[in-house]
Amino acid sequence: MKVKIKKNDTVKIIAGDDKGKTGKVLAVFPKKNQVLVEGCKLAKKAVKPSEKFQNGGFINKEMPIHISNVAKV
Repeated sequence: MKVKIKKNDTVKIIAGDDKGKTGKVLAVFPKKNQVLVEGCKLAKKAVKPSEKFQNGGFINKEMPIHISNVAKV
């Protein structure tokens, strides 16, 4: 399947919890038909202490959205 949305495009979410939000595409996964949109579909992820995250804890991370739920702006 050919994907018409590319990295760094601005898209609008047309379905789901983040409906109406706009953001920049961070990554495209054509085999899974998904895109990663900046600031949309955030999930809390537990992080173990490491050099990058000294204390560990929780971080907000963007999760992939199906291509059919976004439209190019």
